[in-house]
Amino acid sequence: MTALDRITVNPSQCGGRPCIRGMRIRVSDLLDLLGAGATPEEILTDYPDLEREDISAALLWAARYIDHPRLSA
Repeated sequence: MTALDRITVNPSQCGGRPCIRGMRIRVSDLLDLLGAGATPEEILTDYPDLEREDISAALLWAARYIDHPRLSA
């Protein structure tokens, strides 16, 4: 499994937003927690189903999403 394979998108789950490994934990949830100052250790304690690699995958996904070029009309 590559890092980005940990990010799943299912139109029937969480409104089609990217989630971690099919769970109902959205990438945006992790990014919000990190942005609010939570450490990876705190997140892993609060969400025992998560793995450290999930947090890294969320950050990688966000970096790639932000860097994706957009064409304007």
